[in-house]
Amino acid sequence: MDRKVCMIIGGGRGMGAATAREMRTKGYELSLMSPSESCQHLAQELDGVALRGRAENPQDVTALVDLNMDSYGRIDAVLIHVGGPPKGDLLEISEEDWNKAHSMVLKPVIQVAKTVTPIMQQQGGGSIVNITTFSAFEPSLIFPTSSVYRVAVSSFTKLFSDRYGPENIRMNCLLPGFTDSLDLPEKFAQMSALKRLAKAEEQAKTAAFLLSEDSGYITGQSIRADGGVTRHM
Repeated sequence: MDRKVCMIIGGGRGMGAATAREMRTKGYELSLMSPSESCQHLAQELDGVALRGRAENPQDVTALVDLNMDSYGRIDAVLIHVGGPPKGDLLEISEEDWNKAHSMVLKPVIQVAKTVTPIMQQQGGGSIVNITTFSAFEPSLIFPTSSVYRVAVSSFTKLFSDRYGPENIRMNCLLPGFTDSLDLPEKFAQMSALKRLAKAEEQAKTAAFLLSEDSGYITGQSIRADGGVTRHM
């Protein structure tokens, strides 16, 4: 087929859904996955396909890839947007919750990469984008497990880009700040240099840029779209 295809894991609501809509405007066919039926409603709206499932379940990821390939025969772009892992006081977080954070945040990125990379190798290229968090490089005690494992995703992203860049397969991270798709108090908006929350649609435009050939010479990067919240230079 001539049209390109974007697979979105976590594509039912919020930034994932906004990115699905943005990629559709760019002419991409869509395959979506989310834990709830919201991905199925969105896929119907955008003339795509969808499967209910969770990123941390390898069998769900495999099933989505199979559905995508059966429907379209190719995968040009993949967005991975997982939910927030457990929180808590640093040394009070249980081993079970640390393991859950690992399974929710880092392992899906590795699993998806293992599954889609052979497909992209056969096609001659592709782009993978991991949505993480603004605090990946400025760890916060408010989000301890997220801070630990999101920066691990950036490290994996750099390693992946070095390994598969010669085959025109790119991987980048998008590090969003506080976004209006979450139910956040006003104090978080005031943390931004812009004194407002990001719009999910703004984050989606950045994600779509990284997913598409518009960013063809960008790989291995962690792009902050946080409205100036972080101080890292």
